[in-house]
Amino acid sequence: MGMISKALENRLIAQAKAGDGDAIAALIRSHQDALFAFILRMSQRPDVAEDIVQEAFVRVLKNIDRFDERFRFSTWLFTIARRLYVNAAQKRRPAYDSDMVAASEGKAKTPAGLNSRCESLENARDVIDSALSCLSEQQREIILLFHQQNWPITEIANHLNMPEGTVKSHLHRARKRMRRTIEANRTMTRHVEEILG
Repeated sequence: MGMISKALENRLIAQAKAGDGDAIAALIRSHQDALFAFILRMSQRPDVAEDIVQEAFVRVLKNIDRFDERFRFSTWLFTIARRLYVNAAQKRRPAYDSDMVAASEGKAKTPAGLNSRCESLENARDVIDSALSCLSEQQREIILLFHQQNWPITEIANHLNMPEGTVKSHLHRARKRMRRTIEANRTMTRHVEEILG
């Protein structure tokens, strides 16, 4: 189940507040993929993303009666998840960093039978993830909310409690930095191919 209309979402929230389990399940289904993708790109670790998403939904369900319908449910949910992620990252910063190094060194080799299209998609994903990892956490979040979640600048500004001009500036600088990183990766790849080829 993908994203749902605002009217249906409001109806589900009202039913969830009244304790309707089906409405709660529908709300979770409609947002879990987008939230997982967002936290995964922020943390770059599936286990962390899974834990944060699960905890975010637990918090949302415990506090659903406090949700204010003037806001978008997704904004509320993403704000809760973001705070949980920031708190977890601050508590476990050294472990996250060393685990990231270990995870990148121990990547499994791709099976030889995969077609080149899958391989090039995987390579593109790696290049984007690499470029994202070069950004500050704030720039990475802005890029992901804007490009992956399609949030408008106004909503990102409200979510991060910063002026729209600052969000635009971060977005511009983040894109520029990502372009430089991607170009550097391409140059490095060509260089390695020349050496090995």
